[in-house]
Amino acid sequence: MSDLQTTPSQTVGPFFGIGLPWEDGPFVVAEDSPDAFRVAGKVLDGDGAPVPDALIEVWQADPEGRFAHPDDPRGPLARMDFRGFGRSATDESGEFWFHTVKPGALPSDDGDEAPHLNVSIFCRGMLVRLVTRIYFPDEPGNAEDPVLLSLPDPTRRGTLIAEAAPNGYRFDIHLQGDDETVFFDL
Repeated sequence: MSDLQTTPSQTVGPFFGIGLPWEDGPFVVAEDSPDAFRVAGKVLDGDGAPVPDALIEVWQADPEGRFAHPDDPRGPLARMDFRGFGRSATDESGEFWFHTVKPGALPSDDGDEAPHLNVSIFCRGMLVRLVTRIYFPDEPGNAEDPVLLSLPDPTRRGTLIAEAAPNGYRFDIHLQGDDETVFFDL
């Protein structure tokens, strides 16, 4: 018998995503919505291999910085085509995508948070979801964002910022390794 012990993450899985994705899940806004773009990316494991059976969720504010929730103190949404939530399963190459619009800045006790998407990742081997954010590279508010500024290693901020792409933005999620995405401890 080996001296090495299995870890909890090695005994969990496979991840069963049956029934969780739905046909228009990646559409945070309607397909013909003005100013809409695509955020696409890939989920990669610690060896850089694609994760084909992950589920990615995004939750975001609308362009005015309001959430599609009755408890948002800033009032109702101005856009009727805004769902504020999307869900995308990864395909065999680990790719996911969302059709959305750029959110507005969010007020917080520490100053305005730059526009971002809140992201949850579910996949095999994980007992609990991972949580991160997608920020936009062309956003001046990133320089003052209290969450980005709170990261102890400033070089890690780049793991939370998408890259411009022909139809919108690209954001790969690295679950482990040298390029590991920053995840939040909730």
